[in-house]
Amino acid sequence: MSRTPRRSREPVDPSPVSGGPAVPPDGGCEPTAAATLNAGLEAKVLVLNRAFAAVRVVSARRAFVLLARDVAEVIDPTDGAYTNYDLSSWTELSELRKAFEPDAHDWVRTVRIDLAVPKIIRLIGYDKLPDQGVKLNRRNLFARDRNRCQYCGNLFPTSELSIDHVVPRSQGGPDTWENLVCACVRCNSRKGGRTPDQARMRLITTPRRPRRNPLISVRLGNEKYRSWKAFLDEAYWSVELK
Repeated sequence: MSRTPRRSREPVDPSPVSGGPAVPPDGGCEPTAAATLNAGLEAKVLVLNRAFAAVRVVSARRAFVLLARDVAEVIDPTDGAYTNYDLSSWTELSELRKAFEPDAHDWVRTVRIDLAVPKIIRLIGYDKLPDQGVKLNRRNLFARDRNRCQYCGNLFPTSELSIDHVVPRSQGGPDTWENLVCACVRCNSRKGGRTPDQARMRLITTPRRPRRNPLISVRLGNEKYRSWKAFLDEAYWSVELK
């Protein structure tokens, strides 16, 4: 990996990734004082620890906070190699990217310049890995099932989906990945407090616990996040979205 010169840094406080409030909340710091809010600040950035292991996905807004505090650097994939940049050198590179490949990035517009949103950043002084496992919540369930009703197979917006217990609670069904599925209102009403066999309905897929955060799998289907794949090991890694 080619590397650009970087000035020395103080020891890095790991709390930005471990969950502590050491980093200001989103909006507490911007690339420049006059940075404007725009959609680019909500683009997603993969965060690596010092050993280049993936630990989290954050918004571009949060990524620029970390870069501005000099506790992180940009890892830029180009032609199969990875080059690192601090915020100053990334700002200079953004001018070239804007001129020659504007469609390859999300952008954050400031008073002085348009900043390319990095795809990946690396925390300089953080070695920990996230807890293994994927949180069981509504957002992750919808992402696992891709907003598809697991009985009729049709796609629905989130507002028209519900969570169904395959084995109903009234029959001892637990709140687990293997017993919860997305269902449209019509199918959920038809099934009622019965099992699929009792209701003469069939699941289109067998519900399973995902090996990594399903929202990450959804994003990996987007060409924009192709560079993340090199850092994602399905055998052991799951990432928390913040």
